[in-house]
Amino acid sequence: MKAERYLQMLQKDIHSVVLASTDENGLPVTCVIDVMLAGQDGLSFLTAKGKALYRRLKERPFVSITGFTGKSTMKSRAVTLRGETRETGREELAEIFRENPYMAEIYPSTESRTVLTVFRLYRGSGEFFDLSQKPVFREAFSFGGLETHAEAFFITADCNGCGRCAAACPQDCIDLSVRPACIRQEHCLHCGKCEELCPRQAVERRAL
Repeated sequence: MKAERYLQMLQKDIHSVVLASTDENGLPVTCVIDVMLAGQDGLSFLTAKGKALYRRLKERPFVSITGFTGKSTMKSRAVTLRGETRETGREELAEIFRENPYMAEIYPSTESRTVLTVFRLYRGSGEFFDLSQKPVFREAFSFGGLETHAEAFFITADCNGCGRCAAACPQDCIDLSVRPACIRQEHCLHCGKCEELCPRQAVERRAL
């Protein structure tokens, strides 16, 4: 299951990610969290009940997460997702400390850990984006019963095969051997150059 693969990548390969939530005025707030557990049904992270993040999640449970790995831009791989969280309390706490032993250095005593609580991102959709290969590679995924929210460019039946889009495509991902021409979605940058250039307005953006 591709969702599980990318969620586990967030936990094991990236681990520290940027989480965006919203404050009481609907304005974005970001913080760095560690992805403690992940599987096909979502991912788990910790916070303390005294933190502002805890209050934001209790009042507005929708979040977006982005993490990336790689020493430079052209060697990077990123996972972005958005979805809904819910507090699961302490039921995963023991497993989290087993899987992430460094947490014992931050919260060394049993008493200090009583302030911790676990949130589960249990329903969401996201995208994997890989700049380390040529052409670039992207893939949308979802979990928890949510449909993907990804959009992409498509070439319609109005295409006459002139080839202007293919000549300008930075990733050479437009196939002119078929009619209408076809964009290979897994390699598309979503730059929009094809839509801009098409003399017949035969390129449209829509949901995958």
